[in-house]
Amino acid sequence: MKRFILSTLSLCLALSVSAQDPNFHIFLCFGQSNMEGAARPETIDSLNISDNYLAMAAVDYRDGSRKMGNWYKAVPPLCRSNNGLTPADWFGRTMLEHYPEGHKVGVINVAVGGIKIEGFMKNTVEEYAAGAQDWLKPWIAEYDNNPYQRLVDMARIAQKDGVIEGILMHQGESNWDDPDWASKVKYVYETLLEDLGLKAENVPFIIGEAVNADRGGTSASANINIDNLPKTMPAVRVVSSSGLTNLPDHLHFDAAGYREIGRRYAAQMLDAKGMKANIKHDESQKTVPVLV
Repeated sequence: MKRFILSTLSLCLALSVSAQDPNFHIFLCFGQSNMEGAARPETIDSLNISDNYLAMAAVDYRDGSRKMGNWYKAVPPLCRSNNGLTPADWFGRTMLEHYPEGHKVGVINVAVGGIKIEGFMKNTVEEYAAGAQDWLKPWIAEYDNNPYQRLVDMARIAQKDGVIEGILMHQGESNWDDPDWASKVKYVYETLLEDLGLKAENVPFIIGEAVNADRGGTSASANINIDNLPKTMPAVRVVSSSGLTNLPDHLHFDAAGYREIGRRYAAQMLDAKGMKANIKHDESQKTVPVLV
C-alpha cells in the first residue's frame, strides 16, 4: 500500500510538472493608469496578432467577452474592458518575435489608474483600499479591493500553464514626492517573488518612466524617483520615455507612444535575459532606447 501511494504521488507530481510548458513565457504587469492604458487602440493594434500571444483576464470583462483566470488572444484591451492600449500590448508582440517558432508569450495585467504603490503592498493594501478616494474605490473594487492578491492569484493559475519570466511595472506618478517609494517598490518585488516561489535571477524587473519632461509631462518629476530606483534595486531596468508622444493631458502616452514604450520594455527584458534584440523602433518617436 505504501509503495502504491508513493507511486501515485510520483505520478501526480510528474503530471503537474509536465503540464507546465517551458516554452510558454509569462510576464506579470502592474501599475497605474499608463499600465491600464489610456489611449484608444488603433487599427494596427489589432492586426497580425499571433495566436501564440495570449493575455489572461484578471477580471470579468463587462461585455462578457472574457472571464477572470482564462487565457485569450492578446487583442486590446488587455487590462479591463473599459481600458485602452498598454505597454504590455507591443511588449508581448515584440518578445514573441524573439522566441523560436511554436513558443508562446502570455501577459497578466493588473493595474488601477491613480493608485499609489501602497495599493500593491501586501502589508498595506487593505488599509489603502479602505481609505482610498471615492473616485478610486470602484476601480480597486474590481480586484476585490486587493490588486496585489489578484495579481498573485492570477499568477498562480498561470504557473500551471507556463513559466513566469519577468515583471513589468509602470507606477510612480502618484508617489512622485515619496522619499520611501523605492524601498516600497523593492518590497513589492520581493514579496511577489516569495509568494510565487520565484528567484530574482530568473525574473527581471522592468519599470518605465512617466511622460518625459521633454514632452512637457505633468508627472515628469516622478522620473527622479524612477531613475534612482537602481540605487535601491541594482538589478532593476529602467525604460526611458524620452521622445515618446502623449495625449493632450501630458500625463498619458498616446497610441504611438504606448507601442514604442512597449518595444522599449521588450528591449530591456531581452537584454536582461542575454538575448540579442532585433527590434524595429518607431522613428516618429525619435527613439534611441537607453539601457539603464
